[in-house]
Amino acid sequence: MRFLEVSEQDGRYAARAGEQPTPSAGPGEVLIRVAASGVNRADLSQIAGRYPPPPGESPTLGLEVSGTIVPTGEPVCALLAGGGHAEYVAAPAGQVFPAPARMDLASAAGIPEAFLTAFVTLVLEANLRAGGTALVHAGASGVGLAAIQLAKFLGARVAATTRSREKLPALERAGADLAVHSAGEDIVAAIESRWGAGAVDVILDPIGAATLAGNLALLATGGTVVCIATMSGARAELDVSALMKRRGRIVGSTLRSRSRPEKAAIVARFRDEILPGFASGQLSVPVDSVVPVERAAEAFQRMRENKNTGKILIGWG
Repeated sequence: MRFLEVSEQDGRYAARAGEQPTPSAGPGEVLIRVAASGVNRADLSQIAGRYPPPPGESPTLGLEVSGTIVPTGEPVCALLAGGGHAEYVAAPAGQVFPAPARMDLASAAGIPEAFLTAFVTLVLEANLRAGGTALVHAGASGVGLAAIQLAKFLGARVAATTRSREKLPALERAGADLAVHSAGEDIVAAIESRWGAGAVDVILDPIGAATLAGNLALLATGGTVVCIATMSGARAELDVSALMKRRGRIVGSTLRSRSRPEKAAIVARFRDEILPGFASGQLSVPVDSVVPVERAAEAFQRMRENKNTGKILIGWG
């Protein structure tokens, strides 16, 4: 079968379709013929040598796919720890769920990593409830747009940020009540002028160092900041007194490194609580582009240059 081999030099990506044996489904796994695979920033980190797969998982890039189960042909989505950018993948059965019937199969590849990350962050880590308030940084990313939709699905109000003025309408289309141009506005001032001080219950933050102080300024009493990446740097000065006054929490969260049983439990809850939102039309995957495997390097380059709004997918035909 074909699989993607990707390298980077001087800020440019090169990709080729290599050949390797088709995997066999082991105990507790299913074999999926891949229709499309999702591109994530974790792929870029793995290419750079900073984010290896967990022990025992496929070294091939790719954390999410849509496709059909071999041999039944059932259309499904799968969350993976590796191996997704290939024609076939052996996926843990507990991390597989039905592809929404009203969605084309390629677009469904954008569900697992983005929406499960948003679900873990907002619900499992921070217990966002109806009537609460969420702030989503980097809101035009795949995870960001998923988190905005999910927060609205849960009955919360949402503020979201983006550094690109051109991406503000995408935040509003996803349901953001307040879209903030973080490169041109003071985030704290913008949110406080709309909702007052200390109004945000849950903050989803992939930015890191640059947003920590502002997050604490906005946090409601008992609120939670969930850090899922460190795009602006991993080290920052923490005002512990501000955190104490708000009785707040700062939580670090990753999805890939969790065990298969833990992921299966997360997927089971997601399937019951969130997946029906796709059938009803309340949730959808904002697709930036579907790139054929022959031009896969363009997909990785587009993500590196932050040109995407929503999910970049690779189509396997």
